This record gives sequence, C-alpha cells and structure tokens, in this order.
Amino acid sequence: MRFGILIYDGVEPVDLATFGVLSMARRVAPEISIFTVAPAKGPVAFSNGLTVLSDHGFDDCPPCDALIVTGGPGWMAQCKNPAMLGFLRRYKPERVVAGVCTGGMIMAAAGLLDGHTATTKREVIGAEVPPVDLLRERHPAVRVEDAAGLVDCGAIVTGGGVTLGIDATLHLLAKLLGQQVADETARIMEYTRAWRANREAMPVLVR
Repeated sequence: MRFGILIYDGVEPVDLATFGVLSMARRVAPEISIFTVAPAKGPVAFSNGLTVLSDHGFDDCPPCDALIVTGGPGWMAQCKNPAMLGFLRRYKPERVVAGVCTGGMIMAAAGLLDGHTATTKREVIGAEVPPVDLLRERHPAVRVEDAAGLVDCGAIVTGGGVTLGIDATLHLLAKLLGQQVADETARIMEYTRAWRANREAMPVLVR
C-alpha cells in the first residue's frame, strides 16, 4: 500500500504529522510505503524555517494508492499555481485523494471537490478569515460541512485543521487497510483517547 504526501513551499510543519502516522503504521503493516512529492524534487521550504527534501517532482511522481494534500500558509499561492492545479487534475491515485487542513482548499481550486461534501480548517487567529468560510464563498459547487472533523466521500476525503491531519491519516488507514491497523497505530502512538474524543466532538461524515 503506497501513500504519497503532496508538499510545497509554505506547508505548516505539523501537517507532516501525516508522514509520522504512516511511519508508525509501518510497524503494524510493513507493506506500507510512503513518498513525498512537490512541484520539483529536492528542497521544499516549509513555514517557519523547516526544509524538507521531496522524493519526487510532478514529472516523475510514481503511482500510489492514496495521495494526501497537506496544508499551511502556502495554500493561497498554490491555489493559483497552474502546475499544482494541473497535477491534481491529471494525477489519479488508485483509491483516494485526501486533503488535510487547508490542503482541501487546494483540492477545491483544482475542482476536485465539486459536487462533494467537504470540510477544511476552521480556527484562525486575529483578522484571518476561516478557510471553511472561504471554501463556501469561493466554491459554490462544494457542499461545505462545518460540524464534522472529517468528511469521507469515497475517493475524496477532507479533514479539518492542523492536528486533525493525524485523525484523517488514521481514518485512511482504517479505510484502506482495516480498522485493526488504524486502532493499533493509534495505540502505539498513545493517541487512542484523543482520537476517540475528537470523533465524539466532531463526528466523521460519510457520504
């Protein structure tokens, strides 16, 4: 089972927790493999000084079962980046494309969320406009969900903001590899109680 994680300049480092969850999951399901992809192979400047080396660029991105689109302050630029939007429109994972945090906004800009129910980041600071409000305003073809922490529309999955990327990745593990794999991964991460509490407060919406 191969997972691709889509990164770009300005990703929030905490969104790389998606990679961390999958790394832990390999202890439970060694058949998991993970790669990162960015507009170009090599250094990617995350928010606040972290540099991550992308395994692949758009031109040499291998196939995968699930592609996870990360979020962060760079999402606004990526929503206007023809290379990013073109990649998302033409790249077809075998099973699912998932947006975590404002990664869902990039998916919306590429048209992937049209006709689907979706969610994205809600909580902001200062005068920032909640991305979930921008999703509703800018993309009328998307049915925006405010209450759910995660929305599963089959081949399209979107999650709420920041640390809910952990929950979204656990959900993908359950969806693609079975609930036991997800539960055991959460256990060895010592995240079981937090995952349960999040699901009770913000249920997963399956459409």
